[in-house]
Amino acid sequence: MNKITREKGQFKVVGTRDKRPDGIDKVTGRAQYGADLVVPGMLTGAILRSPHAHATINSIDTSEAEALPGVKAVVTRADFAALDDADMIDIADNCLARDKVLYHGHAVAGVAAKDAQTARKALKLIKVDYTPLPHVTDVDAAMKPGAPVVQSGRQEENVQSEHSENVTGYCEFGHGDVEAGFAKADHI
Repeated sequence: MNKITREKGQFKVVGTRDKRPDGIDKVTGRAQYGADLVVPGMLTGAILRSPHAHATINSIDTSEAEALPGVKAVVTRADFAALDDADMIDIADNCLARDKVLYHGHAVAGVAAKDAQTARKALKLIKVDYTPLPHVTDVDAAMKPGAPVVQSGRQEENVQSEHSENVTGYCEFGHGDVEAGFAKADHI
């Protein structure tokens, strides 16, 4: 086995210490980042997330949040019905839950308010009625027949019958002969 060695000074960047003129500001908390920017009239956003791993959304009532002074807007998936076409539905469903939540923490509603405190208060005023559904947290279990289906009607025709409807597509590719390769190999 060859040992890789390098002589001192062989590389100009690897193995050297870069000068960090911003280092002190970052470790002391003085550095300013984009999230630290505050301008007059700027709104703060907050997202209401699902407490369930899989659940049907029966209703969402945002009326109290919308009436809270300082709240400028409250949105749910109903506000983005135009995204329900076939090309955008997967992206839209992942951004904001429509009829059901697909994972714990799935975004259900968004709030824009005058400050973070008001936005957080508005989130607490949104009432969501959920019906929890069975779920699995293991990929192998989710692929087995009989597993709770997360999104029905998305399975392609080429999926093998031993998989649940959670497996939406199947692709197999390769080249060569594995057994012939093993036969020629010195070690397996």
